[in-house]
Amino acid sequence: MGRYILGRLAGLVFVLFAVSVIAFLLMHAVPGGPFAPDERGRLPEATRAAQMAKYGLDQPLQIQYIKYMWNAVQLDFGVPFQSPTETVTELIARAWPVTIKIGIPTIVLAYGMGSILGYIAAIRQNSWIDYTVSFMSTMGIVVPNFVVAIWLLLFFSIYLGWLDPGGWGKPQHYIMPVVAYSLAPMALVARYTRSSILEVMRSDHVRTARAKGLHERKVMTWHVSRNALIPFVTILLPEIPNILTGSIFIEATFRIPGLGRFFVTSAQSRDYPMILALVLLIAVLWGVTYIITDVLYTVLDPRIRLGGRSIS
Repeated sequence: MGRYILGRLAGLVFVLFAVSVIAFLLMHAVPGGPFAPDERGRLPEATRAAQMAKYGLDQPLQIQYIKYMWNAVQLDFGVPFQSPTETVTELIARAWPVTIKIGIPTIVLAYGMGSILGYIAAIRQNSWIDYTVSFMSTMGIVVPNFVVAIWLLLFFSIYLGWLDPGGWGKPQHYIMPVVAYSLAPMALVARYTRSSILEVMRSDHVRTARAKGLHERKVMTWHVSRNALIPFVTILLPEIPNILTGSIFIEATFRIPGLGRFFVTSAQSRDYPMILALVLLIAVLWGVTYIITDVLYTVLDPRIRLGGRSIS
């Protein structure tokens, strides 16, 4: 087990290297640059040259990459061009906790309610409950979260006047962002939970358990629910990094000072240090999530082996 995890972590290092190279080359291949002329005008050539030299952008690309990655392995990701009074690490440390404070209740609500709704829809298949959950799940997936956010603003802030239209710092500021952000993953969780449970309920080992006279509650708990978690973990656990890194639409709509808006502003302003730092952050989250997913397989199904050996 330990050797398997170490091997996966070594593979993650290679993935991070490949991702950093691709992201670095792509962001420099895009026309323009952080100090190129824009709608605000053109910098004097002397000022532009001084800024390019200050951030090392006048050096060959391979030298820029080597210097950046050498500093990155020491957790020094440079200075963001859009906020030169702080480092990239300080900016992320300031903005990411806000996004996490929205993301964690979103995960709890989406995965908790989605699992319950999907479970109820499965055991009440072809009933009005099943049809209602299926319809609402489809709506939750196809309707963008920023549209849901606007509806919530119109109803609860403008029409009823119960909640502030935006801002941060009060408990009520969590309500609408979390609801708007959680509906799509909740719908996804409900659909996959329903389909997984229905598939397991039709399997031979469940029919055998019922034929032996086991109580229905025990059949659903030990033979259905546990086995239904395997595809659930496979498909839905990787959604967590997306939630924890924020949504630009939700944070912009409700004026939340989180990390999500920097995904767009960094690309727009060609903020190279910030772009690379965010790309590497997402890659690490995805890599760690998939390692945790593989380990959870062996917990849910002892027949699965890691590296040719059982976890037990």
